[in-house]
Amino acid sequence: MTGFTEADVPDQSGKCFIVTGANTGLGFDVARVLAGKGARVLLACRDAGKAAEAIGRIGAGDMAHLPLDLADLASVRAAAEAASREPRIDGLINNAGVMIPPLTRTAQGFELQFGVNHLGHFALTGLLLPKLAQAPAARVVVTASLAHRRGVINWDDLNSEKDYNRGACYGQSKLANMLHFAELDRRLRAARSPVSALGCHPGVAATDLMRNTGWFRPLAPLLGVFLNTAAKGAWPALQAACDPAAEGGDYYGPQGLGETRGASGPASRTAAALDEGLARRLWNVSVEMTGVDPGLSPS
Repeated sequence: MTGFTEADVPDQSGKCFIVTGANTGLGFDVARVLAGKGARVLLACRDAGKAAEAIGRIGAGDMAHLPLDLADLASVRAAAEAASREPRIDGLINNAGVMIPPLTRTAQGFELQFGVNHLGHFALTGLLLPKLAQAPAARVVVTASLAHRRGVINWDDLNSEKDYNRGACYGQSKLANMLHFAELDRRLRAARSPVSALGCHPGVAATDLMRNTGWFRPLAPLLGVFLNTAAKGAWPALQAACDPAAEGGDYYGPQGLGETRGASGPASRTAAALDEGLARRLWNVSVEMTGVDPGLSPS
């Protein structure tokens, strides 16, 4: 549907969702809405204190902290193992991300943006697919960005060993998110899995993700007025996770002002994001880099 907001989220009683990066920004509001609709929500984030604070701010609801550091594949494996002990998981919302930091590397030596935004979520998703498949109609939601439009996969320097352009690396990681959810859904369909994969983007929202941009703090109040607040930026993720009419492979984003603000609905994507050959190549490289093979054959 077009015009989806949190008011359109149906009752989620009996369901369980994992939301990465749920202690702040978009993830916090996704967790808030899901808990308010009766779901059990696992707030997957690094800092236990911040997770507890977020749970306290949300208030009522069935919530718990799931320790997860997406910059360390050992932590990703531990989080997947812990989450798999839940009675059921109906949704994995891959929301956490980093944006244009100084050159930083993950525990395994990957460039941070590609490592966290894509590889960490690729591994977490692959490890949780068997558990997700136990639910009748589980969904994986991958949060991309308008920045995917300028994204290019730099195969010659995927890990920024030769050069580092933080903006280009962010765009690359967001294009990778687009390719991931599309390829994942194609492979799930080919395997006749009950799990589906969808994508979303928040438009331009005033969140801490932009903290490394010099202009963010003075202009943050205006972003919330003229573009999206974090709460509104969460609507596309909520639609992808909860809209009964949503289908695998769908991509959602804000409908106003060039997809920068407003209620959620179908969003546009570039030719690169729809390139199945590019997606297959990225899938194979991601398996090699993470050591996690979801065991799904190409469609």
